[in-house]
Amino acid sequence: MHVIIAGNSESEGQEAVRKIKEETLTGKVEFLYCDLASMKSIRQFVQQFRAKNCPLHVLVNNAGVMLVPERKTEDGFEEHFGLNYLGHFLLTNLLLDMLKQSGTHSHNARIITVSSATHYVGKLHLGDLQSRCSYSSHGAYAQSKLALVLFTYQLQHLLTANGSHVTANVVDPGVVNTELYKHVFWVVKMVKWMTAWLLFKTAEEGASTTIYAAVSPEVEGVGGCYLYNEERTKSAEVTYDEELQRRLWTESCKMVGISDESRRVP
Repeated sequence: MHVIIAGNSESEGQEAVRKIKEETLTGKVEFLYCDLASMKSIRQFVQQFRAKNCPLHVLVNNAGVMLVPERKTEDGFEEHFGLNYLGHFLLTNLLLDMLKQSGTHSHNARIITVSSATHYVGKLHLGDLQSRCSYSSHGAYAQSKLALVLFTYQLQHLLTANGSHVTANVVDPGVVNTELYKHVFWVVKMVKWMTAWLLFKTAEEGASTTIYAAVSPEVEGVGGCYLYNEERTKSAEVTYDEELQRRLWTESCKMVGISDESRRVP
């Protein structure tokens, strides 16, 4: 496989590349800079990727921030919604034609988006997606993860309607011991430090369902699923609201400045 790691830290990205090359010896892997909190950076990344003339068989949307204090991205979006959701929404849409060209009837291209069990308690405020009325870091994070599930289901609907050989699934990695928790309250950090070995998954364990969704023959041609512990499970009831899926998609297209293809699909 030819793996491209996209991230907003050159040093961490190159270190990951070095480790993978060291462990696999035959692996073809490289790093490309992409800051998902910047629409300009996402577009530049897509240009760089297109210039390589590579096929795109698997796209994993995995970046995120959690419980950050109220602040905005360079485009003026609330950071959880702007980075966790809109960044992935734009990136996926800009790469969609390449995914469609790369997928075949027997080997579909795959889009895997990482959400969280937090989406179960999330509420989508279509009239205030930027959490301007009353900001809660927990509420904003949960809303961004809920939006990712709604986005995945609507995306799969559009892909199916167009007869594309591309599938879209959403993954819940579980509670994983990563740097994602750096903005939580100090008491929570202390509890995490004391219990991580017992209650938290390692990064490798947390990645297992994403890898399953990316390469397993069991999900070949299967899309529109919420996967947890390498099994299909039910997401929050609200995520199956097709009208809400459509409205979020349309609003998201306006926010990132792309055409709304869903209007052409019955």
